[in-house]
Amino acid sequence: MDDIDRKILNEIQSGFPISPRPFLALGERIGIGEDAAMERVQRLKETGVIRRIGASMDSRKLGFSSTLCAARVPQDMIGRFIEEVNAYKGVTHNYLRNNDYNIWFTFIGPSRAHIENALKEISGKTGITEILDMPAVRMFKIKVNFEV
Repeated sequence: MDDIDRKILNEIQSGFPISPRPFLALGERIGIGEDAAMERVQRLKETGVIRRIGASMDSRKLGFSSTLCAARVPQDMIGRFIEEVNAYKGVTHNYLRNNDYNIWFTFIGPSRAHIENALKEISGKTGITEILDMPAVRMFKIKVNFEV
């Protein structure tokens, strides 16, 4: 990784250009051409330096509800449970934790009722009845950029 790659990473963490030609705009910001910017971002993705490029939206402002869930899942059921949870489009994160509640995931849906119904479906399909549903009472959004 060279200085140009570092500049790219610093730029796109919170300011990926929203334009018809985002790589042209990115290249102009850091002093390289559109093709070079595109090739470098692609290489950084292929090597795992960049995990994903995507929008981060305030789901509440879009009318959605969200919750943090935690479940107690026996070791022999973890794979099946995770597969079932991840089948729902509203699941944005799903983590294995070293805790009695060993599976934690976030769920966003069009309403609380939608989320509650989905959690009942997950319980019914997997037999895991203890899923904590912890909707956010107050939102704290911390912007984190890493200077590369």
